Amino acid sequence: MATDARALQFAYWVPNVSGGLVISRIPQRTHWDLAYNQALARIAEQAGFSYGLSQIRFTAGYGAEYQHEPVAFSQALLAATTRLKLIAAILPGPWTPAVVAKQLATIDQISGGRIAINIVSGWFRSEFHAIGEPWLEHDERYRRSEEFIRALKGIWTQDGFSFRGDFYRFHDYGLRPGPLQQPHPEIFQGGSSRAARDMAARVSDWYLTNGNTPEGVRVQIEDIRRKSTHRETPVKIGINAFIIARDTEAEAQAVLADILDQADPAAVEAFGREVRQAGLGSPEGEGNWADSSFEDLVQYNDGFRTGLIGTPQHIAERILAFKAVGVDLILAGFLHAQEEVAYFGREVLPRIRALEAAAAHKG
Repeated sequence: MATDARALQFAYWVPNVSGGLVISRIPQRTHWDLAYNQALARIAEQAGFSYGLSQIRFTAGYGAEYQHEPVAFSQALLAATTRLKLIAAILPGPWTPAVVAKQLATIDQISGGRIAINIVSGWFRSEFHAIGEPWLEHDERYRRSEEFIRALKGIWTQDGFSFRGDFYRFHDYGLRPGPLQQPHPEIFQGGSSRAARDMAARVSDWYLTNGNTPEGVRVQIEDIRRKSTHRETPVKIGINAFIIARDTEAEAQAVLADILDQADPAAVEAFGREVRQAGLGSPEGEGNWADSSFEDLVQYNDGFRTGLIGTPQHIAERILAFKAVGVDLILAGFLHAQEEVAYFGREVLPRIRALEAAAAHKG
């Protein structure tokens, strides 16, 4: 085990949505059903992962024809594990703070304090239209999400909670029982824009960003750190990555080439049109996917950009470069989830812990 007090943590994308994590026709030994995911959760727990992130999708598209609801699905995975924490993604709009606070408090009690939440401000405009939800402008979505988080925290930590915002209002509301975790379950949020960083600096426990280089994510981290100096607990940082770990560099690069060669051009372009309007919709044009290439978009969250493709030693050293700029968590996607999560735990994670221990000893 690493002696570094700030050991990196690892999360994996739960494949509760069909089609895997790449918009490609390449064969994948990953499935979206419950049995596969319960087995995967146990493998991830054994491999050393701290979290699994259940995705939120309401409608089909871009290869994701089927989608399990993340809160209920997370509870089923918690029932199959003993240590793993599940992060359930939710959308303000379809969900309300009162419903989410009640749901997660109950799941937290049942699971022994192993539920967390990821607030997704919204990127899929067609999905909102399909379910009859208003589509807000970019910064308004983040303003609503911030109110959502403030309401959640208030419900979970205050007796007789009252709140008067532009989107949500509460009047002397009390929740019993509250969550087991104190002061409340961890609150994650995504984004790369100024509005996302500002929100994270004010109210979130974790900031998750799309794939990037160490230099690219350093800029985001430094911005958040400057804006959150008033906080007692620093905002933690996670970055998305698609990991292709193989015994040789040539094998890993061949897998990447196959994924890209078999990409579905029509689906990738349709996905690109949908998400670019979300990223470019930020006033400064720096949101998620604002400058993503075709190759970036083949992996939904720019996971190839992070560069975790190669041998176990290369990946371990690259991950330590992210830690050096302030990253606290790697949110990992895989092609063949069960086998590759196990391989990561067996071949990559021990190397990471050894590098952390060596760095701590040297320091």
